[in-house]
Amino acid sequence: MADDSIAGKRALVTGASRGIGRATALALAHAGVDVALAARGTEELEQVAAEITQLGRTTAIISCDVSDVEQVQRMVETAHAQLGGIDILVNNAGKAMSAKFLGHPDEIWHQLLALNLTGVYYVTKAIAPEMVAQKWGRIITVASVAGKVGSRYTAAYAASKHGVLGLMKTVAIELATTGVTVNSVCPGYVDTPMTDGAVANMIARTGMSEEDARAYLASTNPQRRLVTPDEVARVVLFLAQATSGGITGQAINVDGGAVMW
Repeated sequence: MADDSIAGKRALVTGASRGIGRATALALAHAGVDVALAARGTEELEQVAAEITQLGRTTAIISCDVSDVEQVQRMVETAHAQLGGIDILVNNAGKAMSAKFLGHPDEIWHQLLALNLTGVYYVTKAIAPEMVAQKWGRIITVASVAGKVGSRYTAAYAASKHGVLGLMKTVAIELATTGVTVNSVCPGYVDTPMTDGAVANMIARTGMSEEDARAYLASTNPQRRLVTPDEVARVVLFLAQATSGGITGQAINVDGGAVMW
C-alpha cells in the first residue's frame, strides 16, 4: 500500500476557532501537520493553538476577514513566514443567516455572498499558484448540502454554497494535471455554534422550544441526529491524504443520507 502520511505538511485552516474548523485543525495536527489558524477574532484561536503545540506541531494565529482581499494577502504572507509554505488549504470560514425571500434584506445577501463565496475565491486564488509550482497541494472547502438542494429561508446561504461548489469544480478541472486536488465537503446540520444560531432563529421566528427546534433539525437527517464536527473533520483529513490524489472535483456529503448525490 502507498504511504498516505501527510506528516510534515503545512496547512492553513480558515474559520478555525470553533466547530468544524477547530476539529479539522486538530485532526490535521494529530496527523503530523503544522497548522496556521485563521479567523476574524483570535481569542478562541489561542486555545486551539495551545492544543496543537502540545502535539508537537508548529502553529500560527492569524486574524483575517476572508471577504477582504488585502487581509487575505496578509494572512497568506503570515502563514508563509510562520510555517514556510502551505500544502493544504481548508476553506472553512463561513456564516449562515435566514430570511424569507419575499422582502429578503439585501444586506444579508451581500454579506453571505462576500464571506461564503468571494472569501473562498480570494483565499484559493492567493494560495493555488504555490501549490501548482510545487506540484502538490490539497484544496478542501467546507460547503454544505445546501449547495446541492434548496430549502426555505436560505436564499443567500444556499446561493453562496451552490456558487462554492461550482467554483471548486471549475478549479479542479483547471488544476487536474498539476498535482493539486480540489474538493468540497457538504455537511448537513452539524452540532456547532452555527447550528445554535439556527436554533435561536427558529425559536424567535416560530416560538417553538429549543428542544423542539433541535429535534426538527435532527429530523432532516435520516439518522435522526446532528452530525458531529469530528465526523466532518475526518472526511477533510481523508481528502488531504497523499493517497487521495485521484479524488478531485468532488463534493462529499456528510449528512446521514439526507442528500444522496
